[in-house]
Amino acid sequence: MSDAERHRPFLNRRLLVVSTNYAPEVTGIGPYATQLAEHWADSGARVRALTGMPHYPSWQLDEAYRSVWRTAEIRGGVGVHRRRHYVPPRQTALKRAAFEASILATGLFAPPPGRPDAVIAQMPSLAGGVIGARLARRHRVPYVPVVQDLMGAAAAQSGIRGGGRAAAVAAAAERYALSGAALVGVIHESFVPGVTALGVDPGRIRLVPNWTHVQGPTADRAATRARLGWDPATPVLLHSGNMGLKQGLEVLIDTARLAPDVRVVLMGDGNQRDALRARAGQLPNVDFLEPAGAAEFTDVLAAADVLAVTQRASVLDMSVPSKLTSYFVSGRPVIASVADEGGTADEVRRSGAGVLVAPEDPAALLAAVRKLAADPAAADALGAEGPRYVARHLSREAGLARFDDLLAEALQDGQGSPRR
Repeated sequence: MSDAERHRPFLNRRLLVVSTNYAPEVTGIGPYATQLAEHWADSGARVRALTGMPHYPSWQLDEAYRSVWRTAEIRGGVGVHRRRHYVPPRQTALKRAAFEASILATGLFAPPPGRPDAVIAQMPSLAGGVIGARLARRHRVPYVPVVQDLMGAAAAQSGIRGGGRAAAVAAAAERYALSGAALVGVIHESFVPGVTALGVDPGRIRLVPNWTHVQGPTADRAATRARLGWDPATPVLLHSGNMGLKQGLEVLIDTARLAPDVRVVLMGDGNQRDALRARAGQLPNVDFLEPAGAAEFTDVLAAADVLAVTQRASVLDMSVPSKLTSYFVSGRPVIASVADEGGTADEVRRSGAGVLVAPEDPAALLAAVRKLAADPAAADALGAEGPRYVARHLSREAGLARFDDLLAEALQDGQGSPRR
């Protein structure tokens, strides 16, 4: 083996990454799919990405892509092939099914050209998992899905209208997408029982946690607070990211109603944003901010006193919010209003950078905020554990290396035959 082959194990490999979400989306799983594809391209592989049109977290098509049905562009050394699909502005089981069906139709009937040596898919979406499985079977190459959320469990647990009926359909699609995989990646060990229940041999499951895809804060904290109009003496509780059903963000609005001395900030977008605005009404201590740009994102997080991650009480084993990796790097303490037995609670406990409170309980959330606000030294010490945890476990280099190992294991020989 030459030096180039030893240090660039995927040199000239043809890799297909299937992910409904991709750059320029800056939250959710899009950044992970993008950084993974670009990493392999930098390593000498010939990488294509089959993806949708940018729409997340606003659930509106990016204006730059509204007039096109198919695009092919080079982005970060990756050939990015986009296909138009339906984007529902509000989430119901029926509309989510239409969203997935439209992705499936355009992805299967208009895949990118060429035979890959391996197919890697991010799940969700369900359609992306099915597309990846079908393309891998068509070309008889290894297929490696990475489970970021369990959509069958999500439909049952998130409170979406019609979710009970959708859960069985979603689980069937997941079972199909995972059944023929060479290996299955999961981002948290709490997903293993759910994936095993879908018929996957536990010996084929590999843990590949998400990494922190943002840089640490650099701006002066007091200056950022002043720019945002936050009183230095007022505790700021901030939530960043998608405003969807499973987050149960109503608890933050109800906390603000109990505590006029606390400022509650919701930064981001999502299909529940308008409903949350209506619930907040004229509360003077609730702010809604547009998603911050990459250059200032962690500066805004670091300017808050406490960062909130919330989930409905029913959400247990179907999701670990990607926002946690950004929260930890910001150096501020986290309050997790989540089920104690879920994967999100496990991750907060493991980091040592936050506290847990009962989900959907504004009084408990407020008590935790006030306790941290009353002891700034303790809050700072708690928050400082976040960057340490990132350095130990969630660095980009470590995360990408785990994916390199996953792909190398799936590729058995020079012909790219699937490992069974």
